[in-house]
Amino acid sequence: MDVQAYFTLGLIVAVLGVLALTKTASDVVLVGAMTLLMLTGILTPEEALAGFANTGVITIAILYVVASGLQETGAIQWIAQRLLGHPATMRRAQFRLAGPVVGLSAFLNNTAVVAMFIPAVQDLSARLRIPASKLLLPLSYLAILGGTCTLIGTSTNLVVNGLLQSQQGVSLQMFDLAWVGIPISLGGALYLAFFANRILPGRRGMVEELESAREYAVEVSVASMGPLHGQTIAAAGLRNLVHGYLADIERGGTIMAAVPPETQLQSGDKLLFVGAPECAAELRRIRGLTVADGDVHKLNISSHDRMLVEAVVGSDFEGLGQNVRESRFRSRYKAVILSVSRGGKRLTGKVGDVELETGDTLLLETGGDFVEQYRSRRDFLLVAPLNDSAPPNFPKAPWALGILAIMVALSALGILSILHAALLAAGMMLLTGCVRTGKARQSIDLSVLIVIAASFSLGAAMTKTGAANQLAQWLLLSDSMAPWVALALVYLATVFFTELITNNAAAVLMFPIAVSVADQLGVDFMPFVIAVMFAASASFMTSIGYQTNLMVMGPGGYRLVDYVRLGAPLSLIVAVISLTIIPLVWGF
Repeated sequence: MDVQAYFTLGLIVAVLGVLALTKTASDVVLVGAMTLLMLTGILTPEEALAGFANTGVITIAILYVVASGLQETGAIQWIAQRLLGHPATMRRAQFRLAGPVVGLSAFLNNTAVVAMFIPAVQDLSARLRIPASKLLLPLSYLAILGGTCTLIGTSTNLVVNGLLQSQQGVSLQMFDLAWVGIPISLGGALYLAFFANRILPGRRGMVEELESAREYAVEVSVASMGPLHGQTIAAAGLRNLVHGYLADIERGGTIMAAVPPETQLQSGDKLLFVGAPECAAELRRIRGLTVADGDVHKLNISSHDRMLVEAVVGSDFEGLGQNVRESRFRSRYKAVILSVSRGGKRLTGKVGDVELETGDTLLLETGGDFVEQYRSRRDFLLVAPLNDSAPPNFPKAPWALGILAIMVALSALGILSILHAALLAAGMMLLTGCVRTGKARQSIDLSVLIVIAASFSLGAAMTKTGAANQLAQWLLLSDSMAPWVALALVYLATVFFTELITNNAAAVLMFPIAVSVADQLGVDFMPFVIAVMFAASASFMTSIGYQTNLMVMGPGGYRLVDYVRLGAPLSLIVAVISLTIIPLVWGF
């Protein structure tokens, strides 16, 4: 190896160390490494920046828009509520969870699927009277497994497929990976169903342990002859919300307090919920509930353009000394006060009768321009929007699901490539109004895309300098090593990297090494590349290796030991199944 190869290896070690041992943002670290490769002349600007034009990276960006359309219309929530049902036991709950999570994760971004299922799983655990910690980590693992079933199920598959296209002239089809993805999903689901309850502790999550610093009361109504009419409180998913609880029901002028979960809802019921500000956003994502405050409908702002905002009353607020009704708050600020919190506690009684004081925290429903308009004015000391607080556009859900089906069909039948099918689906999401242009832009996670694209420069440097060949020699130990042993070593090395850093970065780093191993053994590179694909997604033993593992950590109250205890056997199961089937489908 020459100086450039040693420099590349040293740079990769430094990148791995910084990512594993510090909290420095991944995109900053990898862009810095890419810059060094250009400044030292190891890569030309065209070579270093090639990842930003890779078809796999572009496809990932476009699929964010498709997933956003499904999220904005509430399509994922609708599927979750329909398919989870009402299992009577823990094991049945595990089996009920596996189908929809694996199925949706095969075609959608895993992060979006887990984000939508967390509230549903928490409600399910409340109904079964079991800790949510028994179900949330299996939820993350099932989403990871489901993502391996198709080419678009996880960004890792798209990244490796992009490398195959650009460097080897090979392209995988939509369901090529299902030969391995489906068996490991079935094996993983059975393991979780029979052993997760025994292994995982019964801990309470952060939301259950901590009282909210700001408590509000939010009133909603059951829509006239809507989907919640006739359902029980438990069946409607209102028994145990993540951020609040049902305090009482007003029906026909009578207050019903401490209502049991089997109480049936009726059209026109007014439900009072108490909890954190996020409770209001949570309620808006439940189909069949409308805001009880009639003033909201006087805003002349379409439902999908409204948002929830927290605002702290300042000393220059013009309504000081007056109650809300006298201050003409709605007409003056084009916003409606849903609830008032003072000293961290909600104020009871009618909002219109409250005399606002400096320091009161208001939960508002208003238009999207309110934040920019009043952020720098002194009417309010602080103005902060609640993320994802707009109510889902439920009537568009069938459109979103239809568009997803069209995208999958066109790609699976070979009529269009993955990239073209995704572009068409994203365009249809925008044209049909399933997602707005602004929301589509916000849904694209630039930091993830930058991490992936910048990682390509490290892979390119390893190939160009010969560092990949040297690492392959060190990994093989002997030129006479059996191919299946080398395959297992490549798989294990990839798992090691993906537990330390991100799954995409691990795949990009291991791709050139996998190809070099195959070249030195004189065998086909495809089984080794496929092994990298599956191993990079097999992050079950740490919370940092995969984003969904981190998402459930707080709600489930998990510790690192929980990931190791449940994830290590699962990682072994997935490895055995993968290494058995891969050589049978993609021979050496």
